[in-house]
Amino acid sequence: MGFRLPAIRRASSFTARQASSKSEDIPKGYFAVYVGEKQNRFVIPISYLNQPSFQDLLSHAEEEFGYDHPMGGLTIPCSEDVFQHTISCFKGQ
Repeated sequence: MGFRLPAIRRASSFTARQASSKSEDIPKGYFAVYVGEKQNRFVIPISYLNQPSFQDLLSHAEEEFGYDHPMGGLTIPCSEDVFQHTISCFKGQ
C-alpha cells in the first residue's frame, strides 16, 4: 500500500479575510495559499513543498508577488483550475 498525501482543504466556509484572522484554523503541518482571480484560500499540506511542480508555482509567486501577503498566506499566480490540476497529481504519489 502506497503513501497517500493528505487532501487539500479549501477554506470555503469563511471569507479570506475572516479565515486569515484565525490562524488556529490551519492545522499543524498545513499552510494557507491564495489562488485565482478571486484569491480563494486553500489550506494545503506542507509536504506539497517537496513537489517540483509546486516549487515551480512558488517560483512564479516569488517573481510576481514576493512572499509577503497581507492576509497571512502565499499568493499563487495561476488560475484555480491550474492549481487544482497541479495538486491533484500529488495524490497518487
